[in-house]
Amino acid sequence: MTAAMRPQVSACPACSAAPAAEAIAARAEPQNAHVMLSLPTIHCANCIRTVEEVLNAAPGVRSARVNLTMKRVAIDADNGLTAEDFIPLVEGAGYEAHELDSGALSATQTDRAGRDLLMRLAVAGFAMMNVMLLSISVWSGAEGPTRDMFHWISAAITLPTIAFSGQIFFRNAWTALRAGRLNMDVPISLAILLAVVTSLWETSLSGEHAYFDAAIALTFFLLTGRYLDHRTRSIARSAAEELAALEVPRAWRLTPEGEEQVAVSELAVGDLLRVRPGGRMPVDGEITEGQSELDRSLLTGETRPVYAAPGASVSAGEVNLTGPLVIRATAVGRETSLHRMADLVAVAEAGRANYTPLADKAAKLYAPGVHILSALAFAGWYLWTFDFRVALNIAAAVLIITCPCALGLAVPAVTTAASGRLFRKGLLIKDGTALERLAEVDTVVFDKTGTLTSGTPEVTNTDDFTRNDLEIALALAEGSAHPLSQSLTAELRGMGLTPAELSAITELPGHGTEARWRGQTVRLGRSAWVGGGQSDVTSTWLRVSEGPAQVFTFADTLRDGAEEAVRDLLESGKRVILMSGDTPRAVETLAARLGIPQWIAEALPQDKAARVRALSDEGHKVLMVGDGLNDTAALAAAHVSISPASALDAARVASDIVLLGRSLAPLPGALGTARRATRRIRENFAIASWYNVIAVPLAIAGLCSPLIAALAMSASSITVSLNALRLK
Repeated sequence: MTAAMRPQVSACPACSAAPAAEAIAARAEPQNAHVMLSLPTIHCANCIRTVEEVLNAAPGVRSARVNLTMKRVAIDADNGLTAEDFIPLVEGAGYEAHELDSGALSATQTDRAGRDLLMRLAVAGFAMMNVMLLSISVWSGAEGPTRDMFHWISAAITLPTIAFSGQIFFRNAWTALRAGRLNMDVPISLAILLAVVTSLWETSLSGEHAYFDAAIALTFFLLTGRYLDHRTRSIARSAAEELAALEVPRAWRLTPEGEEQVAVSELAVGDLLRVRPGGRMPVDGEITEGQSELDRSLLTGETRPVYAAPGASVSAGEVNLTGPLVIRATAVGRETSLHRMADLVAVAEAGRANYTPLADKAAKLYAPGVHILSALAFAGWYLWTFDFRVALNIAAAVLIITCPCALGLAVPAVTTAASGRLFRKGLLIKDGTALERLAEVDTVVFDKTGTLTSGTPEVTNTDDFTRNDLEIALALAEGSAHPLSQSLTAELRGMGLTPAELSAITELPGHGTEARWRGQTVRLGRSAWVGGGQSDVTSTWLRVSEGPAQVFTFADTLRDGAEEAVRDLLESGKRVILMSGDTPRAVETLAARLGIPQWIAEALPQDKAARVRALSDEGHKVLMVGDGLNDTAALAAAHVSISPASALDAARVASDIVLLGRSLAPLPGALGTARRATRRIRENFAIASWYNVIAVPLAIAGLCSPLIAALAMSASSITVSLNALRLK
């Protein structure tokens, strides 16, 4: 019997019985199923409405909410329902869907740090407004007991507020001091504490001046900057986490008793697994039964489906397209290729985190300088006057004037202005240091499929066929779920054609579609099966009766603005490289079309990451632009990275910047904006420094009252903000 159900002696039996009743009810109540799906192709409010309507109308679904930013849908359904029950519904509505392991994303579901920061910010803001109202009365001429009363009321508000809201700065400062180093939080904490202590002393002696308003205003504005920085960082979630979530959580294992569905974590090397058409490989393995075609585009960048038969190797994350397969697991868990890719991403992210932004570089010089200056001011005045009160007031004034408010705003103000400018052009900045890193770029590496191209094959030679052959091809293509067949169907339907009347249409997994037409056999599919020849481009073959086989060729169309973007980058002196997992012929053709002098084909994910690291080791600042799982490690390893909004979740998360529109044209302009933003940041540092050069001597000379010190601090902050607005 649990503690909640154990009989207790109580004056109120109902009170004692209530917990037991609640425990029983909790066990009796059916548990909901929580399913998370990735929706990489959604892009607008209509997509949200369509997906939610389809899912909410499904039996057993209690609620379905789409997150457009993360391109996910969270489904709350009856217990027993799984992703397999919902994926066909979403795909039937015209959207790609993949199951995400919600357990792997648990760290991103709750943002305790963000809520904590926001709560402390709200408390500081409320208290600041009240203290400012009291300070206005003092500044207006309140004297004697009235002034002292206002000061004590301000103290009663400020002390608990500082103790609560300022903990973030105090903890960080203490941690830095224990480690024997200084950071920006050390002068911030010292300025706040000294302002409070000095104000309490002055108030107890019925002094004229107090710094309560400056201390709490400083806390509020610095917390505002800290919260905005946290929000920026929280958007840039770990790409390794996203990759882990993309691993298939369950698989169908074959046993002597039949099939059983088990968690992927329970699989072992040697297990036989069945992967149905449309399913993703849960482990690395070898095909033992079945024939099919595999979509490896997300892992390798190959645009053409790959034929797979017994003896062929498969990797976790590949998609089975046409026929059921039985595979024998050769690597499971952390040993799979997908998990190794996640490890590559994690290592690359850790390396990029070592980048030191301009603000941190300034802090290394600024923090010790402020402390030394304030200490010298205190020591000098104390030795001159032997008046501890005067010396402490002057030291406090020096700290308040030199408190890094302007330095704290120098970077965020410019970043906000530049981010707004780029957002209007279709680029979303996710990381606060991305602009600084983007300004340093001298080499741009492009992925091919889905980045420079649209990622969808289009028929290029329909004019080579008679209308009769096209109608036969349309009828055969409509009987297949193969990507090339779907593209052919869309093209021929768009031409206004109607399918020929065929009978006995059958699809042979891994080969193609066969039917009878006027007593003759017609086929559409692989060259070897149809009886066609060789083709260096993506193709499918048609054979009508005993006639010669004819080839449909496909080409990936260029993304909007690709030619313009590459031309502008080359003209600006940037080195441009095309790197893809596709075949040499396809990569060479695209490179020649765009005028890219250097290209690399058949590059595996680890090859891409290694090439980016090699360029970095040579001293180049690399911008990587990619969209697939095979690009994720390279995106994380690059100096700065960009991915389209249509990219897979993991690639988008690994990137510093997301391209919201379909055109690549804004990319060269983004580099120019980043360079101008960096110049503004340096100008803001110079402005903040000149304010200190002018104001600090006045503070040391004892000529700065608390009001003058607050005005000087505010003036420098306003000036750097106005300078940042010049970027717009």
